[in-house]
Amino acid sequence: MNAMDYNATDVFVHNLEDDLTPGSVRGDGHGRRAPALGLAMGDILVGSGRLSLEDVERVVQQQQKNQLPFGETAVALRLISVADVDFALNKQFDYDCLDGEGAHVSPEVVAAFQPFSAVGENLRAVRSQLMLRWYPQDVACKLLTVVSPDRGEGRTFIAANLAVVFAQQGERTLLIDGNLRQPRQAELFFKNRRVTGLTHLLASRAGLEVIDAVPGMPNLSVLCAGALPPNPQELLGRPTLGHLLDSVSRSFDVVLIDTPASNDYADAEIISARAGAALVLTRKHRTTLPAVRRMANRLQDNGVALVGTVLNTP
Repeated sequence: MNAMDYNATDVFVHNLEDDLTPGSVRGDGHGRRAPALGLAMGDILVGSGRLSLEDVERVVQQQQKNQLPFGETAVALRLISVADVDFALNKQFDYDCLDGEGAHVSPEVVAAFQPFSAVGENLRAVRSQLMLRWYPQDVACKLLTVVSPDRGEGRTFIAANLAVVFAQQGERTLLIDGNLRQPRQAELFFKNRRVTGLTHLLASRAGLEVIDAVPGMPNLSVLCAGALPPNPQELLGRPTLGHLLDSVSRSFDVVLIDTPASNDYADAEIISARAGAALVLTRKHRTTLPAVRRMANRLQDNGVALVGTVLNTP
């Protein structure tokens, strides 16, 4: 479906049905909402401790001379950084983002800290195309796995950051770490790796209360993998996985599921068959076309809808 790169160059869109040949359709990727709080930038910067009232007075006095915007003037006076201006703009536009200080999320979740960076723009372009191609309006909840043939292709990064950009759009979003081999979502969201999670739910040893809301991101929740089991495939093959997905479908608008490499394990196929749809991830100079074709064929044989592909270019 979409191609995105970590270094934020171009976003290409293509379908697996098009024989994996990329086109060059760009998503709009904006997603900004109209200002809701009505607060001036100075108020926000003072309230967050980035400026003092004396600093604001200095900026206003300088503004009367240079006739430049408040943020640009404050940066020129070296009172704040460009990142501080971006933070204030995000608050003015009621756009959920995190401050680097004290955030309970890894900097690897770029969209949470720099939503309007080049990487953030590309992530929103992927979201826009998913909304157009995968997000039918007559379905109450949308379940989607993120899959790829091999390790090191970026499934965890894409799943986490896509979950953030969906949440920033106002969708009640749940990110599930379905990688019961080498889970990393707990690391990205600063959770204890042995915390109660998906494995406990599948073993009927816990309920939906183990789903954690992400502080500072009111529309985003995470279900970590939990303790690593000795029998991941058998655990995922139980009817409880289907029951779990049915349950979260009633509470969330979007559910994204991270998975292990499909060439190593059948886990991704089992989860995708339950979810019904998958986003295929590839990586430039790493993923081979035959590997993608084999994985795509296996998924389609199990009735999984392939909404498209994302191409990471390091």
